[in-house]
Amino acid sequence: MTRKRGLTEEAATASIDQACRMLRLPTIRQQFKDQADGAARDQMSYRAFLAELLMAECDDRARRRSERRIRAAAFPREKSLRPFDFDANPNVDPATVNTLATCEWVKKSEPLCLIGDSGPASPTC
Repeated sequence: MTRKRGLTEEAATASIDQACRMLRLPTIRQQFKDQADGAARDQMSYRAFLAELLMAECDDRARRRSERRIRAAAFPREKSLRPFDFDANPNVDPATVNTLATCEWVKKSEPLCLIGDSGPASPTC
């Protein structure tokens, strides 16, 4: 198969859009224009631009996978650390909570003991 050189910007954009549809790369399809413009502004190399674009796709897939797993678990109510207001209780250390949120302690089979009332907005892992 021969490659065509000298594509116009419009033709290149259409080709990228079509390829992303065929390869099922929704994040790249949505972000490639902005990412390409930003890469040109920042004078990024082709490899750096490609790495940024692929990492955006990987990050978005990981986020969607996590959301699917949470929905599949059918929890009675959704709880997240995103809206947690650390200013409401200055006794809660954000660094400790964020460290616990990585769940490394679960992977290492370490015990965890939380003391106190869970309350409606307390973080859980």
